[in-house]
Amino acid sequence: MNQMTQLAPVMADIARANGLPNAHYTDPALFAEEKRSVLFASWSGIGFGKDIPEAGDAKPVDFLGMPLLMVRDRSGAIGVFQNTCRHRGMILVEEPTRIRGAIRCPYHSWCYGLDGSLRTTPHVGGPGQNTHDEVDITKLGLFRIRSFVWRDVVFVNIDGQAAAFEEVHAELMARWAEFEQLIFHGGESSSFKLEVRTNWKLAVENYCESYHLPWVHPGLNSYSRLEDHYNIEREGLYSGQGTRVYRQLRDENDARFPDFKGLSAQWNEGAEYVAVYPNVLLGVQRDHAYAIVLQPVDQENTVEHIELYYATPEKQTPELDGLRGANARLWKTVFEEDIFVVEGMQRGRRGELFDGGRFSPAMDGPTHNFHKWVAARIEAGRAS
Repeated sequence: MNQMTQLAPVMADIARANGLPNAHYTDPALFAEEKRSVLFASWSGIGFGKDIPEAGDAKPVDFLGMPLLMVRDRSGAIGVFQNTCRHRGMILVEEPTRIRGAIRCPYHSWCYGLDGSLRTTPHVGGPGQNTHDEVDITKLGLFRIRSFVWRDVVFVNIDGQAAAFEEVHAELMARWAEFEQLIFHGGESSSFKLEVRTNWKLAVENYCESYHLPWVHPGLNSYSRLEDHYNIEREGLYSGQGTRVYRQLRDENDARFPDFKGLSAQWNEGAEYVAVYPNVLLGVQRDHAYAIVLQPVDQENTVEHIELYYATPEKQTPELDGLRGANARLWKTVFEEDIFVVEGMQRGRRGELFDGGRFSPAMDGPTHNFHKWVAARIEAGRAS
């Protein structure tokens, strides 16, 4: 059993709890442990459906060293496979591409369908012999990774042991049921990434709470004040924050984005921002939404992949291109304002006397909720 860190103080009531120990942000061994017990054992985000929009589109993804391949099949469904040939383990797809026929291994030309099934094995029985009695192609398809697409985020469960996505996230999906409708990516200007020198967990922790708004986001706080926000915390499930004063962006002609259809009155001026554990951050407003996939690089580096979505397609509303660009710049500014905070906390974890920190019982509930969830996953992994 791993005895590297004591997690009981993290699991305590918020008034007495400490945060996760420093080593969970700085120690490569603990990063490797969390890779298995937290990120591979849960439903983690790896990418977006918008990156493979057409049948045959394929995109390779490196997720914590695991070579994966996202593929859209002829029916429009997205599948995820291990990106290695079953013959000699060659990487199948190196760059985003459109598969015209089959997924062909560049080494010996074994070919796979978009469903992962092995189709052909050239010369496997000798020159000109494409079959062999001892090579059963029905048992040599690509390794399929459990996957689920929600709000255009492609989630995977690497170890295959998690409960179904719809079961794990049933409550959040019900909470946002009104937003279960088509969403459309805002185009090139609505896609950006931030490379941040911090542990991935600190990005989640910062996102969860509104406590920092007056000091870190003065522009946002000027109209969506700290007192206009509320905590969202469902123990063991998800956490985040909401605002009661969401203000729609308008251009110089007073144009605004079309609303999502059929929303109830709570969304007239309400919006919510939730961390879907472990590494996906979502936001919903009446007229647009966004998704952030946190890509852990190592214990001290993270890439934030950010995508913005709307109720109407970009191609059908060219008159809103300027507004979409302005909205992207606004959000990019907000997210960039957080960089010095999460990088500063990362450097602070080198302070040997820091004990994980304390929580404000009134303001830090969402962050404490995340800490407890991570600690519970680690303890479960140590017990197995």
